[in-house]
Amino acid sequence: MRRAVSLRLYLLLGILLPVGLFVLVNAVSLYRQTLGAVNTAYDRTLLASAKSIGELLDVRGYDEAAELRVTVPYAALEAFEADNQSRMFYRVSTLGGEMVSGFGELPFWRGTLPDRNTYAALVDFYDDSFRGEPVRIAVLLQPVASANGRGMAVVQVAETLELRQTLTRKILIDTLWRQAVLVAVIALVAVIVVQRATRPVRRVSEELQARAEGDLTPISAADAPRELLPLLDATNHVMTRLQHLLDNQKRFVRDTSHQLRTPLAVLKTQVQSALRGDVEPRQALLEISDTVERATVLANQMLSLAKVEQLRQQPDASVNDFAEVVRSVALELSPLIADKDLDFDIDTMSAPVRSHEWMLRELTRNLLHNAIKHSPDGGALSVRVIADANSVALTLADSGPGIPAELRPRLFQPFSPGNARSGSGLGLAICNEIVRVLGGTISLDNREAHGRCEGLDTTVRLPLAENQA
Repeated sequence: MRRAVSLRLYLLLGILLPVGLFVLVNAVSLYRQTLGAVNTAYDRTLLASAKSIGELLDVRGYDEAAELRVTVPYAALEAFEADNQSRMFYRVSTLGGEMVSGFGELPFWRGTLPDRNTYAALVDFYDDSFRGEPVRIAVLLQPVASANGRGMAVVQVAETLELRQTLTRKILIDTLWRQAVLVAVIALVAVIVVQRATRPVRRVSEELQARAEGDLTPISAADAPRELLPLLDATNHVMTRLQHLLDNQKRFVRDTSHQLRTPLAVLKTQVQSALRGDVEPRQALLEISDTVERATVLANQMLSLAKVEQLRQQPDASVNDFAEVVRSVALELSPLIADKDLDFDIDTMSAPVRSHEWMLRELTRNLLHNAIKHSPDGGALSVRVIADANSVALTLADSGPGIPAELRPRLFQPFSPGNARSGSGLGLAICNEIVRVLGGTISLDNREAHGRCEGLDTTVRLPLAENQA
């Protein structure tokens, strides 16, 4: 199982890693810049040493016949040796490489002068080794002139790197510990800031853990940062939905226990009466069958009402043609229509609706079954499905007695039947719930003519699929 990443750790790493990388790059860059400055400073010292040796040169003869002479006391170089940490060596040669004075084992310069030079002299600097040690060498092409001649000398001055390396290490150490202190300060500030920023999260977590089981009241976090508000709002929305589901579950259990108690009690009484022989066996079985049938219808309708809520939580509804569903349901109920010899008429047009097919079928079945049941034998019953630019309308026009005005307001409430002997009062409640979930409307209107009721028009309006959110 993958371990959850701590928000505090994530924030700290997100802050400290880029800062640490930046500080490291900055330290390397600062070290290189300082090292370059150190080399420049000590190269100037080498150049000064070469120039001071060049001032001691003398010449006899001119150009190729010139003969260089020099006597360089070692004391002339001691002034440029710092703290006895580095040693300096020199060599004076002609342009052809013939040694005039100095250390003969110091290799003669074979390079070329740089195209661009920051010094007002013919000088070049390069790294080499001498007597097994790395050295930095300055080469000065020094013109020499006297009353007796004119020539060109090559002055090489080499310096060991002890002093440069010592200074470089000191610069590196000073840079690193200062950067380490900076990182430590940033880390401390980041820890404090992250700790304070995540305080609302910890408080909400502690509040949720301390809640009683079943407490789904919204989370209150007035001091929460704005970035946390979308999460809190989404959590509160989920908790509201869970509370709604729990309320529906409790209501379903309560209604089921209440509504099934009566038919079960009646069934028990009928069985006991049959066992005692109070009624004829056939009559007893007919009464028991009727009670079982009513209980079955009630149970199925209650399960349908619960299923509507279950499907409402599923967002993966597809687009179905309401007209095809209505025709299919009418075909299923055709035996009931034929049994009552109804003058049945159906007229539909294509009407796409985004919904679970079960909802459309259950809605149509309940409404059509009610229309058939309340229509008199041989009466008329028509079904229409029409669609306009925005919605689809299903209209069932029966020829029944209609609905009294005082009964109409409560017909869509659960367990409020128009006739207590012939229904459970759940059919229209199921239809109303389905229509509400689909974002539509349902209405029951008496159809009157010449002052008398000729039937009931049941109209359901649902938005077309392209107009549904």
